[in-house]
Amino acid sequence: MWEADTVTESRSASAAHTHRRSDARRNQQLVVAAAQELFAEHGLGVTVPQVAARAGVGRATVYRSYPTKEDLVAAVAGEHFNRLESRARQALAAPDAYRSLNEYVLALFDELARNRGLATAFFEARLPSAGKLLDLVGLLLQNAVSSGQVRPDVGVRDVRVVLCGAVRQLIVLREYDPEVWHRYAILVLNAFRV
Repeated sequence: MWEADTVTESRSASAAHTHRRSDARRNQQLVVAAAQELFAEHGLGVTVPQVAARAGVGRATVYRSYPTKEDLVAAVAGEHFNRLESRARQALAAPDAYRSLNEYVLALFDELARNRGLATAFFEARLPSAGKLLDLVGLLLQNAVSSGQVRPDVGVRDVRVVLCGAVRQLIVLREYDPEVWHRYAILVLNAFRV
C-alpha cells in the first residue's frame, strides 16, 4: 500500500511540475510577444512594468526570465538581428553585388521604419549582433565596389556614419512614415555611388 501511495504522490508531483513548466513557457512567450509589440511601437524606452502589464503577468514573472531589461532587449532584438544577418549573407552570395546592396538597404530601412526598438538597437549597436550586421552591410558595400557604381573608398565606417546617422536622425525626429524612411534609404545609397 505504501508503495502505491508513493507512486501516486510522485505522479502528482511530476504532473504539477510539468504544469508549472508549461505555465512558465506560456508566460515567457507572452512576455516576449508583449516586449516585441511595445519595443516596435515605442522604442527601447519602454519599462519592464509596461511589458508585464501588456503581457498580463507580474513584474516578477518578467524578471525571472530576464533579470535585466537589457536581457529582454537582447532576447527580442536578437531574433530580428539573426533574421537580418541571414538575409545579408544571402545578399553577399548573390551574383549581382550592386543590386543586392540596394535591395538589402531598402529592405533594412523598411524593417527599421516599422520597428522602433530594432532601429534603436541597430544604430546604437547595443548588441554584438548589431555590430556584426553592420560589418556585413560593409562587406555588401565593398563587394559592390567592383560593379563600378560604388565609390572605391567606402567601407564599414561609412556604413556606421552614413547609414546609422540617417537611422538615428529619423528616430530623433520621430519619423514614422515608411515612405520617408524609404526616401532616406535611397539618399544613403546615393551617398555611396560614384
